[in-house]
Amino acid sequence: MGSVPGMAYYFQVTIDASDPHTLADWWAETLGWDVEPSDEAMIRGLVAAGHASDDDTITHNGVLVWKVGQAIRHPEGLERAPRVLFQLVPEAKTVKNRMHFDVRVGDDPREDVVARLVDRGATVLHEGRVGPSVWTTMADIEGNEFCVSR
Repeated sequence: MGSVPGMAYYFQVTIDASDPHTLADWWAETLGWDVEPSDEAMIRGLVAAGHASDDDTITHNGVLVWKVGQAIRHPEGLERAPRVLFQLVPEAKTVKNRMHFDVRVGDDPREDVVARLVDRGATVLHEGRVGPSVWTTMADIEGNEFCVSR
């Protein structure tokens, strides 16, 4: 496939959240990904230099972080999968997602994965089937829809 001048080849997926750090933790555990580490020294330096304020930060799990968001990435890096950024927004989710994650469970029984996710706060919305494809549509801890399939 040829390249198109000016086209971006790397991208991140950004998801609005009322609590981006908790949602990032939840999705990192769900996918087996890593929460990006915080550079506390850099944050403190920017606050000390007047480029940011203490109001721009919070402490999450004992670590100083930027309040506005938290990202996760695949353990093998950006070459394997795009970064996912959870960003703080003031309003709650009100309508169905126009985009969603399809989480493929591989060899794990789908029903077992669904049960583990429910135990961690996800909600089952409905079961779907088209031909040989079977999936469970769920909502994460902030109500964002996603599907679990083989």
